[in-house]
Amino acid sequence: MNQVHESTPPVRKQRRARRAEVGRVAIVTGGGSGIGRALSQELAERGAVVFVADVDPTGAERTASDIRVRGGVAWPSHVDVAEADEVNGLVRAVARDRGRLDYMFNNAGTAICGEIRDLKFSDWDRSLRVNLYGTIHGTMAAYRVMLEQGFGHIVNTASLGGLVPEPFAAPYVAGKIGVVGLTLALRAEAEAFGIRASVFCPGFVRTRILETAAYVGVSREDAIREIGALEGRSPQAAVRSLLRGVSRNRAVIADGLLTWVIWRAYRTSPKAVAPLLRKGVRDLRATRCHDRGN
Repeated sequence: MNQVHESTPPVRKQRRARRAEVGRVAIVTGGGSGIGRALSQELAERGAVVFVADVDPTGAERTASDIRVRGGVAWPSHVDVAEADEVNGLVRAVARDRGRLDYMFNNAGTAICGEIRDLKFSDWDRSLRVNLYGTIHGTMAAYRVMLEQGFGHIVNTASLGGLVPEPFAAPYVAGKIGVVGLTLALRAEAEAFGIRASVFCPGFVRTRILETAAYVGVSREDAIREIGALEGRSPQAAVRSLLRGVSRNRAVIADGLLTWVIWRAYRTSPKAVAPLLRKGVRDLRATRCHDRGN
């Protein structure tokens, strides 16, 4: 009997989680791959209607098709989050056609690896247009709709790099720090209107982000080998942490124990994390291309 009682609560929690999103409407940007794909699939498994948005129409269609094969409800959408009109058009269309928008997951992102002295303005512009302005576009469009309906939850994907600076990723870090600040400011303003806002800060997750990243002044192969040596979590595990934090309405959702420990250590004493950052600089500086000098 004790064994039965001990195992029952997790089973009930799992069943409740599976029923929690039935009938709710969600938009997931960057849903064609990685965390966005896993998130779209998990939301659909829990009964949500999912609109899978991605700049890659093939990826969006593949995710939506896989969901439908499993009995879920999903629609693909070709959207470039860097274009405000495209994002606003999608959000308005979803709210009009479905009569509501429960979740806006601004998850689309892009990465760049390079030392600040090697970067050009175009590198900053490309990164910030997606990581920061893409999130702003989705946040503003969804917030307007949610103000009209009086409910909703906006969830923005930042990164551990939005909480702790990562060397050789300044444009990415700048964008993600901006996402954290944007979300927390929105959370304070939106509470009185019944609208929630959370920021998701994953650490290293095993996705294709390293393969699709831009590399400036460093050896692509060496940098991938160096960063890829880090032990990462699966997208599915990251999504479970994300949705658990969303269900608890957490302001900052740190993915995994290691991410949480590094963040807390940095908040308590930045000097405690400094050796880790210095090591990152040394390791990545060793991958610089010879024609960039020292």
